[in-house]
Amino acid sequence: MNTRPFETEVRQLLDIVIHAFYSDREVFIRELASNGSDALEKLRLKQLTENSIYQPELELRLNISCDEENKTLSISDSGLGMTEEEIVEYLGTIAHSGTKKYLELIKESQGSSSSQDLIGQFGVGFYSVFMVADEVEVTTRSWQPEAKPVKWISDGKEGYSLGPAPEDTPRGTSILIKLKEDADLFAKPDHVRHIVKQYSNFIGFPIDFEGEQLNTVQALWLKNKKEVSAEQYNAFYQFVGHTESDPLGHMHFSAEAPISLSSLLFIPKENPEAMGFGRTEQKVSLYCHKVLIDSKPEGLLPEWLRFLVGVVDSEDLPLNISREMLQDNSLLRKISGIITKRFIKTLEDMAKNNSEQYGEFYTQYNRYIKEGVVTSWEHKEQLGKLLRFESSFTEAGKLTSFADYISRMKENQNDIYVLYGNKRAQLENSPYIDALKARGFEVAFFIESGDQFVIDSLMRMEEKNIKAIDRSDLDLPELDTPDNDRPGLDADAATALSSWMSESFKDQFEKVSPGDRAMTAPAMAMQGANDVSPDVKAYLQAMGQSVPETHPEIAINPHHPIVMKLEQLRQSDEALAKLLAGQIVNTALLRAGLLDDPAQLAENSQALLEQLLADK
Repeated sequence: MNTRPFETEVRQLLDIVIHAFYSDREVFIRELASNGSDALEKLRLKQLTENSIYQPELELRLNISCDEENKTLSISDSGLGMTEEEIVEYLGTIAHSGTKKYLELIKESQGSSSSQDLIGQFGVGFYSVFMVADEVEVTTRSWQPEAKPVKWISDGKEGYSLGPAPEDTPRGTSILIKLKEDADLFAKPDHVRHIVKQYSNFIGFPIDFEGEQLNTVQALWLKNKKEVSAEQYNAFYQFVGHTESDPLGHMHFSAEAPISLSSLLFIPKENPEAMGFGRTEQKVSLYCHKVLIDSKPEGLLPEWLRFLVGVVDSEDLPLNISREMLQDNSLLRKISGIITKRFIKTLEDMAKNNSEQYGEFYTQYNRYIKEGVVTSWEHKEQLGKLLRFESSFTEAGKLTSFADYISRMKENQNDIYVLYGNKRAQLENSPYIDALKARGFEVAFFIESGDQFVIDSLMRMEEKNIKAIDRSDLDLPELDTPDNDRPGLDADAATALSSWMSESFKDQFEKVSPGDRAMTAPAMAMQGANDVSPDVKAYLQAMGQSVPETHPEIAINPHHPIVMKLEQLRQSDEALAKLLAGQIVNTALLRAGLLDDPAQLAENSQALLEQLLADK
């Protein structure tokens, strides 16, 4: 036997696992049983594709036994086994990128209700054994006939010993756990039997416990959903999702045509990406006749559905299909299309029949729906119907839908009006909304980063165009009762002032003109018809790409006292008038998010104040 040190990250992780999850130590049995099941599934697939397998006559099963007197617990499988190189890779290192970040997150979660979930999420289930073990001995023999049996021993502290195992070692992996003094409960047969039964229903192989088979093989996804209880669904989710929590919802369906498939997919209650764990990995496994084809099949589901957990089983897939063939398989694309459509229908039904549940789902997963709008062209309108937002007609915090918005549209309203910003209060006080309020039109508020990309991708909803109200090409119907009696500049004076401002800010704006879009502010800056939005501009800058010049339009409010005063100053003190005009347009640009350099506003404000004070 030779001794090798653990990687630094492994030592840190072991220290956290051993001390962080004390009250939930029984999860190590679930993790080791799950690992054994995976090894058996992979061996079964090897039997379909390989001609030469060591000890092909061995029955595929898990064996668990305990020795109360010697305080030991053993878990073994007759599965894939490991070579010396593989056992070093799997048990001596952590291959995940960002491990240090994960370690920090695990530390932060200590004592929280979600802490026990992190073991499974980060693929370190084997290390959970050191919560109860003084020493762990792993004896393994690979399925490859030429591979030698190997023994791995560690106390979970600094490193491990590695050396040859007896030549008569059978194929598979055997784990002997020498229990800590305070973990002797896991050497008691009744306690171990209870824990194994808790997680055994969904292992696809017999589990033998001291001569007794504890499990009955059940592929829950193949059962009639009328025969499955809520408790069974929850237990199945906990098993496949490596979690202790119940799911938020699930989809269980079978289809015979055009493809034979069965599926059981779950929505986790919490979104790992929202918790800062980085991009979620695919957690839907692909089976054929209950045989695992691929635990992380690329292309089985679109990226925006990566939050789902569960199983898809299709009898139409060949059992011996390779991963490379799978990626190019047209059948897989058809399966993906069927599942995607069915899941969208599941969300539609949830939104219609259980608004509270859908609200909880939307809070956690709205970014995935929005990602689907942008990336799934064929499903974008269906996904658009699932979007929720606040509006000028809703109370703060209350969400509505495009369907509800359309049901409230005025007879003379042809388009859906939207406005983007950082928060509701900002949008409610936006000068853009005044003209819509005056006409009794509702404005949808979108206040999350990236929303403009989403709505620009959607473009239409139920034959209604979606229009941003901060653009110059917005076409609004005439006011029902225009107020022509308000004091203000006449048409000639307003036109003359606009021309003067255009000349004063030559080449900065596409156009300066009077109009009724600005009703409470002196002026409004509007994106030009061909200008990129502030969101798109920020994205291009972040990507290091060139940003096209923008030429916003300025609409002045000829009825505003400041604009009326500006026209007087233009006649009597043009220098002061230019400073005031600069203040008006820079303020309008700032409120529109179109002011590239806020220093312009500060400098202009200072110059204006100096001039006004000098005149006193």
